[in-house]
Amino acid sequence: MKIAFFETKDEEKEFFKERLKDQELHFFKESINEALKEKSYDFTAVSVFINSKIDDEILKKLPKLKYIQTRSAGYDHIKCVSLYKRGILASNVAGYAGYAVSEFAFSLLLNASRYTCKAIERAKRGNFKYLDLKGFELFGKKLGILGLGNIGERMARIGKGFGMELFAYSRTEKPVVKELDINFTTLEEVLKNSDVLMIALPLTPSTKNLINRKNSSLIKKECVIVNVARAEIMEDCVYRDLKNVLCLDVITNTDYVKKENILYTPHMAYYTKEALKRIMEISLNNMRAFIEGRPLPNCLKFSCEKDYKRD
Repeated sequence: MKIAFFETKDEEKEFFKERLKDQELHFFKESINEALKEKSYDFTAVSVFINSKIDDEILKKLPKLKYIQTRSAGYDHIKCVSLYKRGILASNVAGYAGYAVSEFAFSLLLNASRYTCKAIERAKRGNFKYLDLKGFELFGKKLGILGLGNIGERMARIGKGFGMELFAYSRTEKPVVKELDINFTTLEEVLKNSDVLMIALPLTPSTKNLINRKNSSLIKKECVIVNVARAEIMEDCVYRDLKNVLCLDVITNTDYVKKENILYTPHMAYYTKEALKRIMEISLNNMRAFIEGRPLPNCLKFSCEKDYKRD
């Protein structure tokens, strides 16, 4: 079977070469869009990462494709109606980043609440003044979480450890709600109550611009917003106009990074050695299931074609 891996690092190449020796493997450091710009290929399966945009034009260059795997939890970069027409299977690596992303969200929050980076930067320059860096404690504060999947649940557990009161909005109520005594309520109630708001939702047609010009007015002025999910869950005007402290690992427009109220890191919340290892292991299990004709773990099931037609 001809299998291609795109956006691969050296360690990924060695990992898959060692474990899929009986397959014909092809590795590309660039995205699938760059690699297939001038040429078509007869790959049966492809493995991509977040910078590879799977659209109808790409599928035209892969006439024998039967399976697409993304080595990420998010899959908003895969959106093409041709998947339905050709019966192409797809899977992601759901669940790999719960610890990494939730811990990173709190590292951003703690930096915002205690001005850690600013204090360290000053001290390195020989400036030991700190009286203008008065922070606030997390204990007793209300933590609102949007989404109670793998990452959202970990956020709730960490928040509970800090002694925070938990509020959550999610599509379905999970067992963790009762376990951690979470106030499971509406989006509006979470926005109104939160001293800290954390976003842990996938990007779908129903979550795009979930926080928008209208409902962002419900958010407390002193609320710290942490978005380590997808930038488009917050409407662009929220990044532009909101005066709250925004701790972001994703953003709609990098020009906003210059704003004083924005703390931004370049989409690195997932980037730990443990999470990278889980990505490879889950991807390998997904690929082996496809090769062997078994039911796909983490198989992506889309409700309708409009999932691919959104902007």
